[in-house]
Parts: sequence; C-alpha cells; structure tokens
Amino acid sequence: MDQLQLKGKWNEIKGKIKQAYGDLTDDDLKYSEGQDDELLGKLQQKTGKKRKELVEWINSL
Repeated sequence: MDQLQLKGKWNEIKGKIKQAYGDLTDDDLKYSEGQDDELLGKLQQKTGKKRKELVEWINSL
C-alpha cells in the first residue's frame, strides 16, 4: 500500500507523529487532501526515512 489513508482522523495521527518526532512543527504537519506528496517530502527530510516506510508507519497509526 503506497497511499496515505488519513481521512477523518488526521488530528489523531498528527498527535502521534508529533509524539514520535518532537522536532516536527504544526507547519511541518499541515495537510490538505491531495497534498500527500508534499507532506511525505517534509517528513522524509525531517526523519530520514523512505517514503514507503513513512506511508506504512502512518497508515498503521
């Protein structure tokens, strides 16, 4: 699965991401539908993880 599934629970997911990576800001985690690539790019820069890893991790939250 290479697509983010964020609908309906983004605030909950955002909180869990901020707990795991405390240096991420609200600006880093801004998300609007259709901006998956932008969000993942920011997360990749901040965490050093690959896109596929991030997608799987976020979808598991």
